[in-house]
Amino acid sequence: MKTPILEVEDLTLHFGSITAAERETVIVYPGELVGIVGPNGAGKTTFLNLITGYLRPERGTIRFWGQDVVGLSPHQITALGVGRSFQIPQLFLTLTVRENVLVALATREGRWASVRRPLHEPARVQAADEVLLQFGLLAQADRPAGELPEGGRKLLDVAMAFALRPRLLLMDEPTSGVSAREKFQVMDTLVQALREAGITALFVEHDMDVVRRYATRVLVLSNGRILADGAPTEVLEDPEIRLAVTGRR
Repeated sequence: MKTPILEVEDLTLHFGSITAAERETVIVYPGELVGIVGPNGAGKTTFLNLITGYLRPERGTIRFWGQDVVGLSPHQITALGVGRSFQIPQLFLTLTVRENVLVALATREGRWASVRRPLHEPARVQAADEVLLQFGLLAQADRPAGELPEGGRKLLDVAMAFALRPRLLLMDEPTSGVSAREKFQVMDTLVQALREAGITALFVEHDMDVVRRYATRVLVLSNGRILADGAPTEVLEDPEIRLAVTGRR
């Protein structure tokens, strides 16, 4: 039997009278691509924030490769091998696409404080270009990140998280703001890069077509509770689940 990469048990958090997480229990195994869906305010981003240390639960455990990470800082959790990309890409817009990845690589090496002078070391530039090639961004390497279209910004944000060499990658709405024409291209690129690197991933997504096409498993959240956990073909065809997520049966 496979060893879980992520074990979440009895995870609970309230913001006053609002239930952000209520006894959430999830096990994720290596190689899975887990889609997280639910209505606005369901607690999807909160779930990612709890795993990555941006929020601390009132109760429950979060184990990454068997190690309890509750109470660790986001930096410490990242160092263990958990990466994160955001709904709004966290980019250095005035730096080039390559320099954004170089900053991520320098951070991984613990050299942020003296990053400017050694930023363009040949070995690091080569490593950055290899990451950009995987994400289809090498042709844009010398372009300011602020000039990229939304799909390109999303890819660059994930590429920066990818450069940290995570074993588990959490993505918050990777196709949010991306045009209908671009969304499958973005996801094709992301999924191929994840599979080639052997990275397990969880992704919050509002587009059910994307979830059906790419997720190997789906978690449905509502009011901080897990309503369903299973294969996309089973979960997303359930009329009650569709009603909870989209408001339509």
